[in-house]
Amino acid sequence: MKIIDLLDDRSILLDGKAESKKAALDQMINLMEASGRLIDAEVYRKGVYAREEEGTTGIGEGIAIPHCKSEAVREPGLAAMVVPGGVDFDSLDGEPADLFFLIAAPDTEDNVHLDVLSRLSVLLMDSDFTGRLRSAKSVEEFKKVIDEAEKEATENEDVTDVESKKNGTYILAVTGCPTGIAHTYMAAEALEKKAKELGYPIKVETRGSGGAKNVLTQDEIDRADGIIVAADTKVPMERFHGKRVVITKVADGINKPEKLIQEIVDQSAPIYESNGEEVKNATERQEKEGIGHAAYKHLMSGVSHMLPFVIGGGILTAIAFLIDTICGYGSSGGANFGSCTPLSALFKYIGGLSMGLMVPVLAGYIAYSIADRPGLAVGFTGGLLAANGNALLSGFVFKDSIDGMGGFSKFIADFAFVGKDGGNTVSGFLGGIVAGFLAGFIVLGLKKLCEKLPDSLDGIKPTLIYPLVGIFLIGILMCMVFNPLIGLINTGLSNMLSGISDAGMITVLGLILGAMMAIDMGGPINKAAYVFGTGMLATATQMMSQGAQASDPAVQACYIAMASIMVGGMVPPVGIALACKIFKRKFTKAEQGSAVSNIVMGCSFITEGAIPFAASDPLHVIPCTMAGAGVAGFLSALFGCTLMAPHGGVFVFATVGQPILYIVAWLVGSVVTAVMLGLIKKDAKER
Repeated sequence: MKIIDLLDDRSILLDGKAESKKAALDQMINLMEASGRLIDAEVYRKGVYAREEEGTTGIGEGIAIPHCKSEAVREPGLAAMVVPGGVDFDSLDGEPADLFFLIAAPDTEDNVHLDVLSRLSVLLMDSDFTGRLRSAKSVEEFKKVIDEAEKEATENEDVTDVESKKNGTYILAVTGCPTGIAHTYMAAEALEKKAKELGYPIKVETRGSGGAKNVLTQDEIDRADGIIVAADTKVPMERFHGKRVVITKVADGINKPEKLIQEIVDQSAPIYESNGEEVKNATERQEKEGIGHAAYKHLMSGVSHMLPFVIGGGILTAIAFLIDTICGYGSSGGANFGSCTPLSALFKYIGGLSMGLMVPVLAGYIAYSIADRPGLAVGFTGGLLAANGNALLSGFVFKDSIDGMGGFSKFIADFAFVGKDGGNTVSGFLGGIVAGFLAGFIVLGLKKLCEKLPDSLDGIKPTLIYPLVGIFLIGILMCMVFNPLIGLINTGLSNMLSGISDAGMITVLGLILGAMMAIDMGGPINKAAYVFGTGMLATATQMMSQGAQASDPAVQACYIAMASIMVGGMVPPVGIALACKIFKRKFTKAEQGSAVSNIVMGCSFITEGAIPFAASDPLHVIPCTMAGAGVAGFLSALFGCTLMAPHGGVFVFATVGQPILYIVAWLVGSVVTAVMLGLIKKDAKER
């Protein structure tokens, strides 16, 4: 059976028009019905909709492959449609889809058609093939493109060489999706193609509707350097016990094959420990993960999207301060420090706008992680309200005076606005986190409430209902509850920093923050310290915008905290590199060879350079890096070193207050780590 055997001329449309995802699906289902392949079109339609609810079949690159296996299908079939200009299909890459193949599979044990459909899925990975389909001028030409490509693929088909090991690495993979029709084979093809491109032999087991194909043997598993499991369905995992395994979604197999392969090549994939159970699909794993882990994942989504704004804007702002310092305004600039010259003002303006996006982006992408794209608008709005605080009451001219208001109007005026001296309602960084989680769960709640609305309203849910109701609700909650409440917390935090500085305890804070940077080198504890530091920079900016001087103790405490964090993060790679040179017998030749790269990473504030060493000997390495980083953070705070930039390593040392002493703190901490490693680490055995 060939692909065109499943295509009827009546089920091909080359000039389709659709205003929404639902309209595109309906048009495709009508094409399928016209081909005579269906027993009951409405039952099949519900099946197609249900499959989309499990996850979009818009795989990216303008392609969508909706499908359904159902008793409502008389015989296997395909429908094809080209929509010039495309339509929003919630595709994995966020781009419109313009080339559609709808699959109808009968719910029988006869799965002869699955091999045909898998061939189509593989062909769709070829951009030249899909380009010719899009430009076909007639149904006959469309079918001819498919027929020729299928013949060529069959003639050139070869078996992956799994007997030899190129580049010393041998990779296995398993792919599977809930229906086992399209995504299973597309992920397999993407992994095979990328592995061939990179020069690594690979064998992929596909677990489709027709059962497992190309099944991995125990001998192959024993010889493999690692296994990629890209599946949204159950996979027998006990056979992989003790091997490095990457477990991810089938969509990642299609869209991120190089990243997955690299995890095996770099040996960064975790060792799989079998408990005798099968791996559940991605949705089930997400449902069963702990609340704390899920919250951390959503928070890190916001933080990772926020960091480019913080880093870029923060360094530009730091350069503005540096320019004014060089020009002699360091002590006389006052509240205008950073904008005393046209050049510094330009840097501060650009950097300030970028930094101003920090909280809205944080909140927006926390909400996006929780509720997908409908959460973005609600999250961004909540973040803007957190960053700007409640509107100043004196900025509005009401028809009635405030004193003359009564009832509900007076309530709103008192609680949704802020008086001239009504206290701080800028909830800032903390408020952004709260707004992000609130926005995400508000949108999830709205989705749940709208489930029973008529299908005819599906198009207005994401464009009208979710943003309108969601933005209103987040606005009320932020203005009336969380901005005033968290504003009090931020005021208390500012007072606490002043108190710590006045009491001479800032060194204790520096020690703790420095040590936190070296515990898990880029993990949750490291990120918690770094996020605290960027929050302190935001607090300093806020205090200065309210008239504080850069030299005020509370502002200085913010910058001292950031300096301790960065120096603590720079110690582990450099300390380990020094130990590799001084105490060579403690490290393998491969580890000694990484000394130079570790110095470069340490100088660039990339703590992750220490991870391979910590992973291979955590009980000895981590205490040494913690001690050195803690000492560096303590000394940095003791010397009163300040940092106005959130990142950059040696490249922003010019913006550091007390730069010479800062370097001393960094070097002393690195030496402490190196000496401790030399004293307590065991001699290395070549491995």
